[in-house]
Amino acid sequence: MPRVVVDVVLKPEISDPQGQAVLGALGRLGHAGVTGVRQGKHFVLDVEGTPDEAELREIAETLLANPVIEDVELHLSGS
Repeated sequence: MPRVVVDVVLKPEISDPQGQAVLGALGRLGHAGVTGVRQGKHFVLDVEGTPDEAELREIAETLLANPVIEDVELHLSGS
């Protein structure tokens, strides 16, 4: 059954307080080499038949993400 992974992250120009909190905690824990963190959402969809990329993009942009403030990335695999 084909599997589609949808990653949703805030657009670069949108403030990410959760990412900033993680970045601060990493610094306090001694991980100074990490210079940026962006939090996001990760969805895994199992679909029947051949995935329709246009339909999947519509699902992602209307249900899984807010396209005004978030970017969507689709990853299709055969497993």
